[in-house]
Amino acid sequence: MDSLAASLATLPSFFLYFVGGVGLIASFTILYARVTPHPEFALIRSGNIAAAIGVAGAQLGFVIPLAAVITNSVSLVDLMAWGVVALLVQLGGYLCARLIFPDLTAAIAEGRISQAIFLAGLSLSLGVLTAACMAG
Repeated sequence: MDSLAASLATLPSFFLYFVGGVGLIASFTILYARVTPHPEFALIRSGNIAAAIGVAGAQLGFVIPLAAVITNSVSLVDLMAWGVVALLVQLGGYLCARLIFPDLTAAIAEGRISQAIFLAGLSLSLGVLTAACMAG
């Protein structure tokens, strides 16, 4: 029984980091949807696969470094500060994708999957790179 108590001793920290992480993910998703000129969630609700790919890629690209931060952070302040860095990297990646494909918004709204896959790949690549840089 003592080993169970010892294992559960970090449960409060788990909940704090989990709630902090979920809050950051929600904040990122809302901000991302506001930065993109097309109505992401309305498009997804109507069955637009390109919009779903773009959002899912962005979320995963954000969550990858967020998980690395949670693994290596020493406080919730650490989590929040580096979470904001990951958020800014992802938003910057989206803006770069729009420079490469000026019609990205129209392409996603029209359901063109190729540009959505590029955006998701860029988001994931930036997420992995950000996570590695944060761990180093």
